[in-house]
Amino acid sequence: MSINSGSSKPRPLFLNHFSNLEAPRRTTKGNFLHSMDDLLFLVLSGVLCGADDWETIILFGNNQIDWLKKYGGYKNGIPCSDTLKKVFSAIDPVQFNSCFMDWISGICTLADKEVIAIDGKTIKRTKEDKLPHIVSAFACENGLTLGQVKINDKSNEITAIPELLKLLDINGTTVTIVAMGCQRDIAKEIIAKDAAYILAIKGNQKTLEQDILDTILLESTNETHTEDDIGHGRIERRTCSVYTKLSHIEDQKKWIGIKTIATIQTEVTNKTTGKISEEQRIYISSLPPDAKNINNSVRKHWSVENNLHWTLDVLFGEDKSRKRRGNVAENYNIVMKTVLALLVKEKTLKKSKKKKEY
Repeated sequence: MSINSGSSKPRPLFLNHFSNLEAPRRTTKGNFLHSMDDLLFLVLSGVLCGADDWETIILFGNNQIDWLKKYGGYKNGIPCSDTLKKVFSAIDPVQFNSCFMDWISGICTLADKEVIAIDGKTIKRTKEDKLPHIVSAFACENGLTLGQVKINDKSNEITAIPELLKLLDINGTTVTIVAMGCQRDIAKEIIAKDAAYILAIKGNQKTLEQDILDTILLESTNETHTEDDIGHGRIERRTCSVYTKLSHIEDQKKWIGIKTIATIQTEVTNKTTGKISEEQRIYISSLPPDAKNINNSVRKHWSVENNLHWTLDVLFGEDKSRKRRGNVAENYNIVMKTVLALLVKEKTLKKSKKKKEY
């Protein structure tokens, strides 16, 4: 059964994007008291207003029942926590993610050359034998998650990333991925989607890494760009150098689309102690030798950590959550990303995401 409102009232337009989500319950037999529309709208509204577990969602529902009835049926009142647990445990997360992506595509317009950061996050404190690991595609300029894939082993990001890429419309964007995703098949898939890539290298491709180090040692840079960032008690200087001489790379033709090698030298000065730390990171890219663009794109990649993963933990308490039955952890992750998108798209209130909840 698809979502239905159980009411003659107009359904919220938001829920139209979830109309293909199959109800995981028998609706023709048994004690069927609450429509899927009502359950989904209750949970999303509760989390949007700061509820972080089933009990506080129900408390929100009972306090706001008159408001909720303006948009749904709720003819049998607010469901109990066991109902919410059972339903969100049984919902097919692949279908739920598909509905989420359909909704996101309607509210998110990707800018030309927008950075799409692909990265994974493990959901902790579950009782699964293998902790669920969610690989997300994050549109950095928009601040929105475009979609996700769940795996049960971080090493399987290598197979999960192509699966996620196939779901996305990333034409004209730049995809950034950390070292785990530096794979020939992934580079090929990104180029096939008419996008560009910047792939980090760190121990996972030892031959390629050595070839790049040889290039840095033997060849001259085509272009460099340096930018400074001052804040949080430190001064950070990032210098990007790009190289177009690729003759030292073994099997170069197997890296579809490769045009440049890039290094980013980071120097961080602690303003209190004066201590300086340095780090060098290396990348391959299908972008032309524009050091400023590559430097900025790599910096933007880390917004997936600061604006998505950190927010899921700090704002929504994901790693402290005890939601662990069936598909609950993955489905609730989609709920949080839906709510996060609503908070990001709310521009009338010039407040933090946390204050927007209230």
